[in-house]
Amino acid sequence: MKGNPVILMVDDDEDDRRLFFEAAHEVSNSIRCLSAEDGEKALQLLHSGESPLPDYIFLDLNMPRINGKQCLEEIKKTQNLLHIPVIIFTTTRREEDVEETKRLGAVEFLTKPVLFEDICKAISYVISEDWKKN
Repeated sequence: MKGNPVILMVDDDEDDRRLFFEAAHEVSNSIRCLSAEDGEKALQLLHSGESPLPDYIFLDLNMPRINGKQCLEEIKKTQNLLHIPVIIFTTTRREEDVEETKRLGAVEFLTKPVLFEDICKAISYVISEDWKKN
């Protein structure tokens, strides 16, 4: 894990974002969390230069305006965002979604856990992986 990782959580469900932030803080209080409520806001944040670029992006699929797949496509088309590991973090696990998002550049597809401890485990897993080797 990097010293002070920055995670962008993109999800239209405010409760899910809040629970994710609590879990990230539980994993390590050095994790900085940014959030966006949909793909459009995420892309604005990533292009604004107002915040540091995240080390990881957790991306929900089903969101209004720009959904997760569209957002992932835009991220992977942008030169200075290409290197950021994108983890699909959604309620479904349709095989077509897994295959399509991997093809679009996602490094991992995780079904949102229900239990707080499992959200912590998912975050720990992601920040402990060396995605640059893949």
